[in-house]
Amino acid sequence: MRFVPRTLTIAAFAAAMLGLGAAHAADLAKVQETCDTCHGKDGASTDPEYPSIGGISRKYMEFNLEDYKARKRPCPETTFRSGPSKGKKTDMCELTKDLSNGDISALAKTYSGKKFVKMTQKFDPALAKKGKAVHEENCEKCHANDGTDVKDDAGMLAGQSTPYLRKTLQEYKAGKRKMEQKMQPAIESLDAAAIEWLLNYYASVK
Repeated sequence: MRFVPRTLTIAAFAAAMLGLGAAHAADLAKVQETCDTCHGKDGASTDPEYPSIGGISRKYMEFNLEDYKARKRPCPETTFRSGPSKGKKTDMCELTKDLSNGDISALAKTYSGKKFVKMTQKFDPALAKKGKAVHEENCEKCHANDGTDVKDDAGMLAGQSTPYLRKTLQEYKAGKRKMEQKMQPAIESLDAAAIEWLLNYYASVK
């Protein structure tokens, strides 16, 4: 049996680990590139179908990616908006199925460190005024500062895509997407008109 000096063994192990780390980082970079093809550069979406994910709470993003991976929330079919897979069909459950817990944590850390860019959208000022009152009564406690406080570890509301928010609220109302128990009374109290008021309000916040 050939004797290998302990110092060389440690050095070889360290080199191997550094190599694995570099490969892993490269893989995560590719995953982020895939995310950006639909959610926009650094998660700043310009497509109404996709939410902006740059600048959102790290904990909130981890929670959602874990739910997608476990198929605990709807994964409607969509298509890549850009990049080498442009036009190909996919869904969030498919895109997250092979992510490890470490991958999810790293992605969430990366995007939480970006800037949240509000989407410019049309709104009705009269409806937005009504929506402000609905928000203050039902949502402000957990979505502070008009739904922009990252420290709440909740979804970003102000400046988020209106079509995406509408779909999200409809999923909650229909019981297709799980929510925290404290959120249930607020969601149940929202009728179709109140939802539209809220959507106009969140689109109006600068």
